[in-house]
Amino acid sequence: MMEGGVQMDPRDQGQPQRKGSQVFTILFVIVMVLVVLGAVTLFERRSQYQALAKETETLAIPTVAVIHASVESAEEDLVLPGAMQAYVESPIYARTNGYLKKWYHDIGSRVPQGELLADIDTPEVDQQLSQARAELNTAQANANLSKITATRYQELIKTDGVSKQEVDNAVGDQEAKLATVKSSEANVRRLEELESFKHIYAPFSGVITRRSVDTGTLINAGNGGTSQQLFSLAQTDPIRAYVSVPEAYASSIRAGLGAYLELTQYPGQNFQGKVVRTAESIDPGTRTLLTEVDVPNHNGALLPGGYAQAHLQVKVSGARLVVPVNALLFRSEGLRAVVVDANHKTHLKSLTVGRDYGTTLEVLAGLDAHDWIVLNPADSLDDGQEVRVKEIALDNPPSQPAARPNPAPGAKKQ
Repeated sequence: MMEGGVQMDPRDQGQPQRKGSQVFTILFVIVMVLVVLGAVTLFERRSQYQALAKETETLAIPTVAVIHASVESAEEDLVLPGAMQAYVESPIYARTNGYLKKWYHDIGSRVPQGELLADIDTPEVDQQLSQARAELNTAQANANLSKITATRYQELIKTDGVSKQEVDNAVGDQEAKLATVKSSEANVRRLEELESFKHIYAPFSGVITRRSVDTGTLINAGNGGTSQQLFSLAQTDPIRAYVSVPEAYASSIRAGLGAYLELTQYPGQNFQGKVVRTAESIDPGTRTLLTEVDVPNHNGALLPGGYAQAHLQVKVSGARLVVPVNALLFRSEGLRAVVVDANHKTHLKSLTVGRDYGTTLEVLAGLDAHDWIVLNPADSLDDGQEVRVKEIALDNPPSQPAARPNPAPGAKKQ
């Protein structure tokens, strides 16, 4: 073919077509690669969104630690905390005013009844007593003179030496003077009694547990508070231990019941005693029966104000559980425990508690030995809420329960 006198090669005519086809192929490949990359990106983002949603849903379910309640032994003594007090304890005050002249016994001194504890210098009372005695002497002298006058007038009236009126006046004056004598005698006795209070004696045998004054201290008569207390005297043999018995065991407590005390400072040693009396009434605030246990204390090993574990020899039997206090919820409707069932659902159970051991509580009703109890339950936990569980191994494992169910598939043990 000729164009403008030049002949064109047929191969040159197909070259633009081949180049167009290659460009289209490259563009198509690029578009396909972009589509594939976009699809892959969308798939990855969707997977990430699904994983995030699943993780969020998983985290929305709280994980709780669960334990079993410990099962107490089937039969044992009733063990309760007790507070020891002196059998007799009395603060000693002065009955007269003055200054402390001397004290004879300090804290820790064991004194018999009637022992002199201190002397008080009472100059004002001494002077009042001297004045009263002088007034008594004057009254006695006046009464004696009045008696002589009345006697003379009674003799003179026989001879009409005086009038009847004068005799009556003399006799009346004598009676008045005798009454003055009796009044003066009573005043002297009062001041003598008051002066006798300058000597402070022990009202009973015991040990001095407090001395609040020293030589030269100003003493005011009467119970003016702790600042006016001279001594504190306690009789520590026997010693009392007061125990608050839960209402559930109150019917088993009676006078004469055997008991003994255990003290931390005397490991392995029991101080034998017995129940001597109860309050015969349940305290409405604590729902307990106040019980007194008396224990001989000849060697003074038991100290007033101390703490002891009182073992009352009442054989307590039956199934009794112990749970830690941090497994309980204190709600307005009462004490609750959160229990997890086999379907990961929580249930709030009402409890009836017995003895308080400090870090643990005895549960009389409301729980079973097989229940999984949530440890440190959050206040937000509600009945029927789904949770994830993690079992906590106790230092003191419970007695073997009958058949322990699996609380939930996949529960972990720590």
